Amino acid sequence: MRLRQSQITFWCHEIIRCQAQAEGFYIDATMGKGNDTLFLCKLAGESGRVLAFDVQEEALRRTGQLLEESGMRKRAELVLDGHEHMERYAKPETADVICFNFGYLPGGDHRVSTSADTSVEAVKKGLGILKHGGMMSLCIYSGGDTGFEEKKKILGYIQNLPAREYTVIVNAYYNRANHPPLPVFIFKK
Repeated sequence: MRLRQSQITFWCHEIIRCQAQAEGFYIDATMGKGNDTLFLCKLAGESGRVLAFDVQEEALRRTGQLLEESGMRKRAELVLDGHEHMERYAKPETADVICFNFGYLPGGDHRVSTSADTSVEAVKKGLGILKHGGMMSLCIYSGGDTGFEEKKKILGYIQNLPAREYTVIVNAYYNRANHPPLPVFIFKK
């Protein structure tokens, strides 16, 4: 087994690749360095669409550069806004996939990170934007100043989603120490 296969983003990408409709509409709710955005652009192909959010100009700059270098800049709209406002940019029941990586920009200012209240609000709004048959991927990192509270509130919210409308799968790195990330998948029926 290759090491990268045990990384949370690899795992989430594989699940998305197996479930997502090709050439669809995808949202990267937490753009960061742009790796999820690039992955979604590849899924989007020539006729699909990607919408990516971040509150840091540095994230938009890095992501734009990555997409440009990969020849995929035209496939994504990069938005400098919080993910809790995604309903301003996407209509209800239109997205095939929505990805979240909660926490802070790797290599960035750790004082700027996602927060419990806006993250739960973003998940709620994202579920309204998600198509029936679509999926949401949540990479939940705990630790830091706000990570444990954010994890608790997100898990509390998704635990109460109606089973008739959603299937929620919470995975765990069972033998890792130091609060490993938690990959979560939500499928809208």
